[in-house]
Amino acid sequence: MKHIAIDYVKTPLGELVLGAWGGQLCLCDWRYRKMRARIDARITHQLNAAMHETPTPVTELAKRQLADYFAGTRTHFELPLLMVGSDFQRRVWHALLEVPYGARASYLALATRMGRPEAVRAVASANGANALAIIVPCHRIIGSDGELTGYAGGLEAKRKLLALESSHPASQSALFD
Repeated sequence: MKHIAIDYVKTPLGELVLGAWGGQLCLCDWRYRKMRARIDARITHQLNAAMHETPTPVTELAKRQLADYFAGTRTHFELPLLMVGSDFQRRVWHALLEVPYGARASYLALATRMGRPEAVRAVASANGANALAIIVPCHRIIGSDGELTGYAGGLEAKRKLLALESSHPASQSALFD
């Protein structure tokens, strides 16, 4: 059986589980999120692999870049990513990568940018299934009314991530439409 190499990293907002497959990061997610088992099952099923705890060069690189992000010295990540999900989910996750550091977008704005304004709920669902938290910035997506909505790491973590990003000079601090 093939293996997804997993490792853990503690952040100021909680512990993340990292996963590497074939030299690419396929997992960077809150270790204790509600959907942990479902996310892990999707990844192991689609990759036909089991998780095995061992650090790799890509998980070590992710740890360093996450430390830089939390220190306020990194505004984007330079990691080889493997997005494991349906075609639609991967489209949503790629669209999330276009939301700049410090910016926020609504689910409707994201769906509209994708050319699918009628798919707001599907976009929200794909956003919630993101297994590459922080790196694929689903925390930057908010409700159309400007309110913070669900986040795998919890609303307090989402609030703190947005505050971290808006407190640095590189921040866009604007709504991304």
